[in-house]
Amino acid sequence: MKKKIAIGIGILVGLLYLLSYLSFKASPKIAVIQIKGVISEYMPIIDHIQTAQNNKSIKAVVIVVDSPGGAVGASQEIYSAIEKLRKKKPVVVSMGNVAASGGYYISIPANVIYANGGTITGSIGVIIQHINISKVMEKIGVEMENIKSGKNKDILYPNNKLTPEQRKLLETAIKDVHNQFLEDIVKYRPVKMEKLKQYADGRIFTGRQAKEIGLVDKIGNVQDAIKEAKKLAKLEGKPVLIIHLGDKQNFIKKLMDGMAGFNNISIPQFLYLMSF
Repeated sequence: MKKKIAIGIGILVGLLYLLSYLSFKASPKIAVIQIKGVISEYMPIIDHIQTAQNNKSIKAVVIVVDSPGGAVGASQEIYSAIEKLRKKKPVVVSMGNVAASGGYYISIPANVIYANGGTITGSIGVIIQHINISKVMEKIGVEMENIKSGKNKDILYPNNKLTPEQRKLLETAIKDVHNQFLEDIVKYRPVKMEKLKQYADGRIFTGRQAKEIGLVDKIGNVQDAIKEAKKLAKLEGKPVLIIHLGDKQNFIKKLMDGMAGFNNISIPQFLYLMSF
């Protein structure tokens, strides 16, 4: 008799777990994705965005951005992924302490951008660094010779002193990448190109200043962004689950990942990165 009761209780508990799981799976959800630190490694973020896009129970996505920017290619990868996500379901960005340069760039495609009044944003521009150590090498008696297939193959090598022609080549490329930034802003933000060019010189803004220009839509925090996402998904007044996409990392892993991000952007490349 006791064995039968135990079996019955086990079956009941199992059914309750199953019903709970099915209820969770079917319940409408708002997914929160956090993008934090220097933008370098982008595949984990792309995976989270793809998960949110494919999961039918996720009705809207809030992306929390706290980043000074990073590599141009990585920023453009994330921008494109958010752009695709927006076509499937509402996307709201919530800016934290900093969402500048590439951090601002990845925010652009959202349906609505929230910033705190004191958020640092803007820093619309491009930079690439060239370090010339040829004089130091001469002093210590080290000579390095580059055997190259073309006169500009070593343009960013540290033992190469830029010629006026090479500097012009880099400036032309930077101008093109900068124009891509501006074109992507006016595609989604309520600001005209003529006005935008006045402010797109690398300067930073507070969230409140950015709202006046048209770079962000509203002043508010992440709770306001979640509320906005519910509204856009037509879920106001309905029970909604808030889920966080992304692995929970311990402090050491976060620190190591952050250092890896800085190491990756130390390679010469175009950067949407605020100076700090």
